[in-house]
Amino acid sequence: MNTNKVQFLLNNKICELINPDPNQTLLNFIRTKLKKTGTKEGCAEGGCGACTVVVGELNNDQIVYKSINSCITFVTFLHGKQLLVVEDLINQDGSHHPVQQAMVRFHGSQCGFCTPGFVMSLFSMYKNHNSYNSDLIKDTISGNLCRCTGYRPIVDAAKSLNKVDFKDNFSKNKKKTVKILKKINSKNLSIINKDKKYFSPSTISELKKIIIRNPKSQFLNGGTDLSLIVTKERKDINTIINLKSIKELDFIKTNNNYIEVGSTTSLIKFENFILKYYPDFNSILKRYGSVQVRNVGSIGGNIATASPIGDTSPILLSLNAEIIIQSKVNKKNIPISKFFKGYRKTILKTGEFIYSIKIPIYKKNIFKAYKISKRFDDDISSVCASFNLEIINKKIKKIAIAFGGMAEIPKRATNCEKILKNKNLSLINFENVNKSLEKDFKPIDDMRATKNYRIEVAKNLLTKCFLEIESNKLIRLN
Repeated sequence: MNTNKVQFLLNNKICELINPDPNQTLLNFIRTKLKKTGTKEGCAEGGCGACTVVVGELNNDQIVYKSINSCITFVTFLHGKQLLVVEDLINQDGSHHPVQQAMVRFHGSQCGFCTPGFVMSLFSMYKNHNSYNSDLIKDTISGNLCRCTGYRPIVDAAKSLNKVDFKDNFSKNKKKTVKILKKINSKNLSIINKDKKYFSPSTISELKKIIIRNPKSQFLNGGTDLSLIVTKERKDINTIINLKSIKELDFIKTNNNYIEVGSTTSLIKFENFILKYYPDFNSILKRYGSVQVRNVGSIGGNIATASPIGDTSPILLSLNAEIIIQSKVNKKNIPISKFFKGYRKTILKTGEFIYSIKIPIYKKNIFKAYKISKRFDDDISSVCASFNLEIINKKIKKIAIAFGGMAEIPKRATNCEKILKNKNLSLINFENVNKSLEKDFKPIDDMRATKNYRIEVAKNLLTKCFLEIESNKLIRLN
């Protein structure tokens, strides 16, 4: 069964939007329709956090609160969720929420433009955790930029919440909220607004039917990249198929040999899982955008965009991952090394989509990954490097080296690999192979880095990889 109504919870009431504009951002809806202007637009690309709001989602009768960037989220995203904006934090008697009180007490606001976004990020932290250390606070606000205070008073305000023993209205009303959310229509969304269409199927079977009828659709698998067509390029997306409501595509499975990750699995969910197997993969993902971006963005979406600076792609290349592609007829396994055809182009044909990603588990290998960007947090890579080595008796038996940001696609350094394979693990061998990187890559100059800088950084990261292996120590800047 289909419905053309986007249903969500706002102020303890179910709201309905009938055939809303699929291209309308949640930010514009909040400001123009709800007339709540605490939420701000700073960048329109999910980079500053001024637009941060929180959505509540049901998970086994529990409400999970997620901070998101409303400027790059379409209003259709609200279906089945609870929407919370900064104005909703005020108690009925006019008093402030503990997070707001902390910001006032520690002078965490000056001009105030960014403050609502910080408050909402800290609110989601406050609701999802029982204690707040420096690492958690830093990660929580990594996607919120402030141009006035510096961050010390905001961090102090967050730390002070450890001393707060307060059951807020959202906790008091939890049972009621869960009950209302369960009432919301869970049918497939099928929206037609003038010449725009939006579909949000709940099963793969339904998805295949929609693809057949709408072969030229754009897949939405998080939308942190796709939405920029609307917000930055000022263009319309005529037909959107949202994959994120398909539970069959949201999973993580493991056996002794590999990890299989469903394509709609959020980056933040995968980030927490992968720590056990590949700590450096986890470290790179923690610097992938912000918590707001990773709450929405998916691993399948990051790969399918085929960006040369997508941080998961070079890592998956070095790990020899496979992409499982689903068509209306069958599934096929493709090595990720054959997935990228050119700049922003993949081998995906019309109607095909990524079902999952299979990542081998190398129990005895050494895995390293590094990200270089202008800003440590919430920034796009200038260069991302990944190394996967099997070393026996100080001899390199197998090696895979991959870089992002060095070519029009994420790419393996095949010349380097050939030279280092079966060589002794030594500094001179790693330094001698540096020159071959110039054969593997011909990077360009752009706003993030010059070609010469990229080549020099790539060489240095190769040397750094050796030094970390040789010393058995991490050489990292915090």
